[in-house]
Formats: sequence, structure tokens, C-alpha cells
Amino acid sequence: MWSKRKSVDYSLQRRRTLAELQGALRTMVSHDALDADPMLIRAALHHGELSEIRCPVNNCRQLLRLNYTFGDQLGQYSGRIKSDEELEQMENEYGEFTVYVVEVCSECGWNHVIESYLLGDGTVRKPPKRASTVEDIYG
Repeated sequence: MWSKRKSVDYSLQRRRTLAELQGALRTMVSHDALDADPMLIRAALHHGELSEIRCPVNNCRQLLRLNYTFGDQLGQYSGRIKSDEELEQMENEYGEFTVYVVEVCSECGWNHVIESYLLGDGTVRKPPKRASTVEDIYG
């Protein structure tokens, strides 16, 4: 992606969380990293992209990646999940928005933010006009 900037890699936090988790598993204490919200797991199963790596906790192949987009210029579409192809289109349509990449294992509940970055062409734009939603129509 040509406009990717201000990238933050969370691999050190991920490594620390995995080290803490190994200690917690030895003592059979529950850990926050294995408590993925059911909605997050559903989103990963239906919209996630299969990761090239295996789950770091149980070594299964069900590690999925989600790209969450946030930004004022996205308007009501902020907070949506987008594929890599959609992100490439969006970086030409919006001035600036943030992408958070989350990895989720649907089997064990592992979830962690692995990266965040800004995309967009840098041109300040108004958010798109608010479109009616099902909630607006049916309350």
C-alpha cells in the first residue's frame, strides 16, 4: 500500500503476553489473551483472512487476521472490517484513517493487535453523507 505511514508493530507486546501466558498455563491461571469476545470470533470466522502463521498458543491453523478501520473521514463507516483489497481502494478515496490488524484464533480464543498504521492520500475531506440504516428505519 503506497500511503502506509506511522506504522506501529506490537510484536514486543505480543511476545511478552505469550511469555506471561506460558507461565499462566503452567499454573493453570486464566489469562486475558485467551478470552476473545464471541463477536470477535464470529467476525474472524466470517470476514477474517487466514494468516500464514500458526496460532502461537495451540499451534493450530485457525489463526485469522482482521483489519479494523477507524477515522473521522470515514463517518458512519468507521469501525468496519475491511479486506486488504478494500484497503487499497480506500487509500485513494479518503485522506486519513487508521487500520488496526488483529489476529484471532477461533479454537483457543487467542487475540492480539499485531499492527496499526495510517492510510490515505492526505487530503482532508468531509465524512460521507450519512445513509439510512436498518436501525433508522425500524428503530
